[in-house]
Amino acid sequence: MPIPRTTNPHLPVVLVLGGHDPTGGAGLVADAEAIAACGGWALTIPTAMTVQNCRDVSAVHPVGAELVKAMAAELVDIEIAAIKIGLVADMATLDAVVEIVRQRPGVPVVADPVLKAGGGRELSTEALVAGYRSRVLPLVDILTPNHLELSRLAEGDDQDETQQAVSLMRLGCQAVLVTGTEAPEGREATESVVHTLHTPDGDRQWEWSRLDGVFHGSGCTLASALAARLALGESLASACEQAQNFTWNALANGWQPGQDQCLPRRLWRLPVGMT
Repeated sequence: MPIPRTTNPHLPVVLVLGGHDPTGGAGLVADAEAIAACGGWALTIPTAMTVQNCRDVSAVHPVGAELVKAMAAELVDIEIAAIKIGLVADMATLDAVVEIVRQRPGVPVVADPVLKAGGGRELSTEALVAGYRSRVLPLVDILTPNHLELSRLAEGDDQDETQQAVSLMRLGCQAVLVTGTEAPEGREATESVVHTLHTPDGDRQWEWSRLDGVFHGSGCTLASALAARLALGESLASACEQAQNFTWNALANGWQPGQDQCLPRRLWRLPVGMT
């Protein structure tokens, strides 16, 4: 019997360049789940392999730059509607990512600057941060740092969040969505989480009730959901709002496999078990 032709609509494709997390809480698994749940299709290219659990990262092994570029080269016949950049673990991989993005001009780029693991392990170096500032940021349409990442990328010159975001936009980044899950250094976490979108036209804020627990993968989930919404053709502000709503629900429906960090359930709408 012949196989029936698919009748599914065209799916907007998001090219993801990031690390692999074996727990599925963050990294490429998180990216693919979030993009699928938001109506897109993920093409995943690993830039690093990590050794980690739900507590922290113990090792990071960059994927060879030539292999990263070769994987991307095989995807040239697929129309890409957005690009999401995650963990970049060394300068050679950074150069490969920059080359891949430059080959797709006009495609919106979402970058989640993964500089440190949720458990505290450092995932970047000063040279990588400098390379990220000078080579990656000019290609980015929207950056999604937390307060600590924002301060580090802005080199700590300005203490005010808006000034820090503006300094990154001066480097070529088109917009910055600062996530408030982690309180700014020296401040205590509040009952609400405030995310702020900084653009050349002004700022916009969203406030969400803070959920109990410590989560692993919220940043990956938000950035990938945002990339999917942009791939669907939504405006920047609408895509940011929809991505935040999706991420909050994934966290609210998350689970804790052990005694450590909770993992977002991006596919919470799917039934659990048999009915």
